[in-house]
Amino acid sequence: MRYVSTRGGMEPSSFLDILLGGLAPDGGLVMPESYPQADLAAWRGLSYPALAFEVLSRFATDIPADDLRALIDRTYRADVFGSAEITPLRTLEPGLHILALSNGPTLAFKDIAMQMLGHLFEYALAREERELNIVGATSGDTGSAAEYAMRGRRGIRVFMLSPAGRMSPFQQAQMFSLQDPNIFNLAIEGVFDDCQDMVKAISNDLAFKQRHAIGTVNSINWARVVAQVVYYFKGYFAATTSNDQTVSFAVPSGNFGNVLAGHIARQMGLPIRRLVVATNENDVLDEFFRTGRYRVRKASETYETSSPSMDISKASNFERFIFDLVGRD
Repeated sequence: MRYVSTRGGMEPSSFLDILLGGLAPDGGLVMPESYPQADLAAWRGLSYPALAFEVLSRFATDIPADDLRALIDRTYRADVFGSAEITPLRTLEPGLHILALSNGPTLAFKDIAMQMLGHLFEYALAREERELNIVGATSGDTGSAAEYAMRGRRGIRVFMLSPAGRMSPFQQAQMFSLQDPNIFNLAIEGVFDDCQDMVKAISNDLAFKQRHAIGTVNSINWARVVAQVVYYFKGYFAATTSNDQTVSFAVPSGNFGNVLAGHIARQMGLPIRRLVVATNENDVLDEFFRTGRYRVRKASETYETSSPSMDISKASNFERFIFDLVGRD
């Protein structure tokens, strides 16, 4: 599998080539040249680690199979996620289910991908005898999940930017209470988009990025997104009895990374009838799907709500969706 940029200025690269970076060299986001197709009949009934291997091995073709399987088995364990199911499905009534994604170390859905990313980073860095400085932006859940995934890992330092006073008290306590010497929290006056703008500015300065070995764990990192694809397949198999059935997923969305993983699963052949993008008052995505207009809000127009992880008006991953929407032009 080779990867290209949404903006057309990157030579096709392998998974390990793009794993440790953030934005592509041309400022775009990396995408696979094509989507591999799922084998639904063979995948139904697999355990979560086995299913994760089937999905990830199709995207990380330059990682030896035995190495990838070992990394996955170390990640998706019952003692880390509360049960061997990893993402158990709870049925509320016939035809209506909740996919439990918050059983990881920080109780955020991002634990599922971030724990995998921690192992992948450590593996890649050890192979190349390198170190990495991770610069990230968070409104709460990305920061705590990333810090718990990267704490104590050899060769990795995390510098996490967050909007001062705009995280939930619980997530703020999770992040700011960590005493690991490789974790650094930086509170920024402003909103999440200001933090994200700083991360993008750093990622766009290629000389600075290379000189200081800077990477990212935000969902602009492709590995973050593709690890989330797995639980769409797991949820589908848990909710259905036949591969002829279709399902719809309703996904709370701020930066569009989680629902993008659902889009990728559908592109791989998962029978998804509809992806419902749920937003709060910061409704940039809702406005786009209603009107066709993508209107980024100013910081003064961004509402501070009870769901700060969705208080976002610049959905980075939307560029990947648009890339597919316009025929990869």
